[in-house]
Amino acid sequence: MPFDDDEYEDGRSGGLVAKQDAGDNAAPLSISEISAILKRTVEDRFGFVRLRGELSGVKRAASGHLYCALKDDKAVIDGVMWRGGAQRLAFRPEDGVEVIATGKLTTYPGRSKYQIVIETMEIAGEGALLALLEKLRARLAAEGLFAPERKRALPFLPRTIGVVTSPTGAVIRDILHRLADRFPSHVLVWPVLVQGEGSAEQVARAVRGFSEMPEHGPVPRPDLVIVARGGGSIEDLWGFNEEIVVRAVAESRIPVISAVGHETDTTLCDYAADRRAPTPTAAAEIAVPVRAELAATLDEMGYRMRRSAGRPVVLGRERLEARVQRLPKPEAILAQRQQGLDDLAERLRRALRDQAAIKRERMGQVTARLSLPLLRHRVQTSAERLTRTGLEPRLLERRMARAQGDLAQLARVLPQLNPDKPLERGFARVVGAQGQTLTSAASAGQEAALVLKFRDGDLAVQVNGAVSAPPSSTPPKAPRPARPASPSARQGDLF
Repeated sequence: MPFDDDEYEDGRSGGLVAKQDAGDNAAPLSISEISAILKRTVEDRFGFVRLRGELSGVKRAASGHLYCALKDDKAVIDGVMWRGGAQRLAFRPEDGVEVIATGKLTTYPGRSKYQIVIETMEIAGEGALLALLEKLRARLAAEGLFAPERKRALPFLPRTIGVVTSPTGAVIRDILHRLADRFPSHVLVWPVLVQGEGSAEQVARAVRGFSEMPEHGPVPRPDLVIVARGGGSIEDLWGFNEEIVVRAVAESRIPVISAVGHETDTTLCDYAADRRAPTPTAAAEIAVPVRAELAATLDEMGYRMRRSAGRPVVLGRERLEARVQRLPKPEAILAQRQQGLDDLAERLRRALRDQAAIKRERMGQVTARLSLPLLRHRVQTSAERLTRTGLEPRLLERRMARAQGDLAQLARVLPQLNPDKPLERGFARVVGAQGQTLTSAASAGQEAALVLKFRDGDLAVQVNGAVSAPPSSTPPKAPRPARPASPSARQGDLF
């Protein structure tokens, strides 16, 4: 195609350099200008909209702003909620929750996108709210916050009871009235909002506040905490389904009774508490026993204790009386013994009298035989016999000479019996490992080593003929000859 300068000179055909024709009112706009025009147009046209959709990509920025996307089965629109509105939300936005968002549409020039600036956000119907509740319950249950083994036993008789509820409602009056009827206790009330914006934070702060109280502080720390609220719709009770409340109840160091709503109402706070009460009044009944019943029980136990303690005494008395009746009379037992004693006493008197007479008669007979001439004769006869039996020195000398001869003979024989005596004449004695003297070649061949004893020392040898060092060069001492017995030891009987 040939190059035509006239065609390029026409501004409508476009040329190499953009030109502004006279009277042309279509001036070029900058990107910022067109973005601002679009922003004003969208905001003027859609200044207030209500959108229903499912949340997706929910996240909170460090600044506190909430960013998300609303979608249905065909389209998606981005959304942003500023920090102030996000803090006022009555629930925790999560992916998959169907909501109704109220706000205005605007554009974001930085990305050439349009979005909704959300002012309020609500769950789209009770079905969506229940779905959110079930999703939150499953997630917290997976963490073990509702596990039965985490439940603690309630104190039997708490001295101080903490109550987390509204100070102006009928709930606190019902609890106080029921406690006064059953067992008056010291009650600490932590006033909170039980529904609406900020109620969940206040309830959680109250539960944690009771746990953080010192045990021995100026204000007594509760032994039991009751979280209570009257009945209402699921929206009214939603604050007790918030995660912050559930975690505060589960982490409480004090046992907690949850009494939220009526018997048919159930919240996640009930799952996390150590005990669930169907109503606030029932929570007071669970918290304390009936004092009158305790007093009656104590009286009954005291009566049973006294009866149990006295029963062995009564039984023992009955058994003793029965045995006493079977026992014979003391007079009957002693009568026979007394008769025997009297008989023995009479026999003793007679025996003593008879023995005295017999001894007197014998003494008379002996006395008749005792005379002075007879005694003198017997003394003279004994003196003569003693004179004839006198000791002669020759008999003693003969016995001593015979004993000394026997002793000298033994002294001559004893050195010859010493096994080391022949060693002085050049002989040697063969000794085994156990120190025994070997007298044959057969017994010496059975030993691993031998010792040859000479007059001047010992020599250790092996059986094959090798010589080893002697164990000791000190000659054995000759046995000491036996000391001859003294003449007095061998004297014997002189008579």
